[in-house]
Amino acid sequence: MNANFLKYRSTRKLTTTVENRTVYSGDFAELNIFETGEVAEKVPLQFDFPIIASMLTGKKIMHLEDKPAFDFFPGESVVLPSNEKISIDFPVATGTSPTSCLALGIDPEKIRETVELFNNKTRVHYENDQYEIDDTTHHLENNEQVQLVLSRVFQTFLSDNIAKDALLDLMIQELILRLLQSRARSMLLDSTTLFEHNRMAYIVKYMKEHLGENITVTQLANIACMSTSNFYRIFKNTYGVSPVDFLNGQRITFAKTLIRNTEMSFTEIAFQAGFNNPSYFSRLFKRLEKITPNKFRKNFREKFLK
Repeated sequence: MNANFLKYRSTRKLTTTVENRTVYSGDFAELNIFETGEVAEKVPLQFDFPIIASMLTGKKIMHLEDKPAFDFFPGESVVLPSNEKISIDFPVATGTSPTSCLALGIDPEKIRETVELFNNKTRVHYENDQYEIDDTTHHLENNEQVQLVLSRVFQTFLSDNIAKDALLDLMIQELILRLLQSRARSMLLDSTTLFEHNRMAYIVKYMKEHLGENITVTQLANIACMSTSNFYRIFKNTYGVSPVDFLNGQRITFAKTLIRNTEMSFTEIAFQAGFNNPSYFSRLFKRLEKITPNKFRKNFREKFLK
């Protein structure tokens, strides 16, 4: 178990068994620790500021307005806008093994300040190419960078460091930047129009429509009417990953859909998703998803097809 969480548990005060809350405050953020010690359904929750929630132990089922419910596990995060109404199921919580989650609230002014900084540093010099503060919920799975920053924020909130507020200020800014990059990726995957006039958005749309083809960075740069080096730099600044890593991520996402919804062999899936080498596909899948394609299919069937 996470050492930071053990330290928190040694100091917490519990009052009830359903969604107990402990709060730590900083200059630009508020850390909420929630624990639930019994099975419960449709527990309501709402915040009046943007929230980044991260699971620590157990499992939740999240119900959001106008969105399908989804399972929420340790190592995953959810970004919630202000005033988002949610309800939560706790299917496995017990008094000895409570379900626990941290929810980090961030001052909207700090978000605006960081968004402005991000826009100034990554501007593409093209009409309507700036980020906006988003009002959409996003479920981030296997985002190691976001989880690492959240862990450091958690540790710092619990520390007695005299420079705690200054350190938290820097970490909150880093977290916002990481989320902006991740949000850009997920927003575009959901076919939103946030960047519809941006060349980078057009490139991502092109990638999604040609996943099975042999796409090169030079080809993408030509489509964007940019030099290869400039395209590579701007793409990575905007999305936080290289064009090749981004494309491979899209291919793995598509492959997951095929694994869940078809009986195709993994070799067939690899080729359908644009990988010429099935062995490389398997290695990359395991690196990104922390599980092999075969185990992913097996887990899905055991969980949903019983």
